[in-house]
Amino acid sequence: EGAERNPDDYVRETKLDLQRVPRNYDPALHPFEVAREYTRALNATKLERVFAKPFLSSLDGHRDGVNCMAKHPKSLSTVLSGACDGEVKIWNLTRRQCIRTIQAHEGFVRGMCARFCGTSFFTVGDDKTIKQWKMESPEYGEEEEPIHTILGKTVYTGIDHHWKEPVFATCGHQVDIWDEQRTSPKCSLTWGFDSISSVKFNPIETYLLGSCASDRNIVLYDMRKSTPLKKVILNMRTNTLCWNPMEAFIFTAANEDYNLYTFDMRFLESPVMVHMDHVSAVLDVDYSPTGKEFVSASFDKSIRIFPVDKGHSREVYHTKRMQHVITVKWTSDNKYILCGSDEMNIRLWKANASEKLGVLAPREKAAMNYNQKLKEKFQFHPQIRRIAQHRHLPKSIYCQIKEQRIMREARRRKELNRRKHSKPGSVPLVPERKKHIVAVVK
Repeated sequence: EGAERNPDDYVRETKLDLQRVPRNYDPALHPFEVAREYTRALNATKLERVFAKPFLSSLDGHRDGVNCMAKHPKSLSTVLSGACDGEVKIWNLTRRQCIRTIQAHEGFVRGMCARFCGTSFFTVGDDKTIKQWKMESPEYGEEEEPIHTILGKTVYTGIDHHWKEPVFATCGHQVDIWDEQRTSPKCSLTWGFDSISSVKFNPIETYLLGSCASDRNIVLYDMRKSTPLKKVILNMRTNTLCWNPMEAFIFTAANEDYNLYTFDMRFLESPVMVHMDHVSAVLDVDYSPTGKEFVSASFDKSIRIFPVDKGHSREVYHTKRMQHVITVKWTSDNKYILCGSDEMNIRLWKANASEKLGVLAPREKAAMNYNQKLKEKFQFHPQIRRIAQHRHLPKSIYCQIKEQRIMREARRRKELNRRKHSKPGSVPLVPERKKHIVAVVK
């Protein structure tokens, strides 16, 4: 007598269930496994492109271009945005509506950041003020007033809060470090004289700051020594930088020359990676909470998602109506991307374009994981690669990409010719990573 068949293994539980088929996984019985898996991988890749619908919704309500955004450190569904008319809005992402509007400044809101505890947030504007606001809406009958207002001597262009202490930094003509209890800065850091466009605290080594100035410098400071550490000078101006939330020394800078540069702050002589794909100035960058990818916003009316270790983007998002994208944020649950643009809208995107939102059945989850592994296994096969990388782009971007490819080729050809017709060694080979760096000053 053989063992009896257990009906649990082959009888359906309901008539809607799939028929259970016992499988023998002996490789000798499956000689064409790779061919079969290739077909499955091809289908999975095609389906991924079919289901790629990244745009979720647009939050409208601003009456001027969105200039800056801030994430709430504790609440996933709360996001803050500041516009060019001095208005600050707080949004609830689950309801997708504005829950509070503050007329915060005269002129632009230049920068904003939330306090690490999430109870209040700071804004700076063209009216030379720094204001601290309660995160909660005012009670019935209460006025919408800031908790503190600091009147400065110059316009502040950016602000960022320390990740653990009641300290924040502003930038303008210099980088000022403020204690929340005092109305004058604890210390001012300068190196050269110029307007500084953005300042960012390191989330891991919290005493480190990075700033970008319009004389093409990226300067790193140490808050404990209250002195600048070192600076790197690039060919063109850096608009903003973002620290990697997982690796303390790594940061990515968004540059005017259409590229992003990922640096290791210990070796500024050459960037770890040059990320090229945008066809106009890159205005903002934000890391995903995993530190594996970042999203960049550009003047070319698109946003792109780059893996940290790749030179080209894995994804580009755009809509017909989206104009120059000024600010971008990656939400803390790693699922969504928010971008604010010139035409007064904040758009909500999926970080993974073809991801299915909502609850997944266990079998669905297993199938998705299997498909993901298949796509990774066969990603370099020409057919699959072509389908996975294909994107439709607006005509303007498409034409500019083509034009830039031609220009790059021409430069390369010219350099090769020059090297061919010169004395050996007189025309040095400059690697792509070194080309954009002018100098590093310690």
